[in-house]
Amino acid sequence: MRLDKYLKLSRLIKRRTVANEACDGGRILVNGKVARASYAIKEGDRISIQLGTRPLEVEVLSVNEYATKETAGAMYRVVE
Repeated sequence: MRLDKYLKLSRLIKRRTVANEACDGGRILVNGKVARASYAIKEGDRISIQLGTRPLEVEVLSVNEYATKETAGAMYRVVE
């Protein structure tokens, strides 16, 4: 699954276009490297999101094609 689509489905970022722009701006890192929106996400990847004042780092637990509001939180785990 593409990185921008994963960010939207997991509800880490509200809109796919915003996720795409964040990737283009270099504000999304995957495993410590700047990632493009077309990067293929897989389980175990670490995503660092640098939007706003507080950076967020998550670990990908599952990659599902569909997610509801209730199941979106189970797709990742926040890393402190």
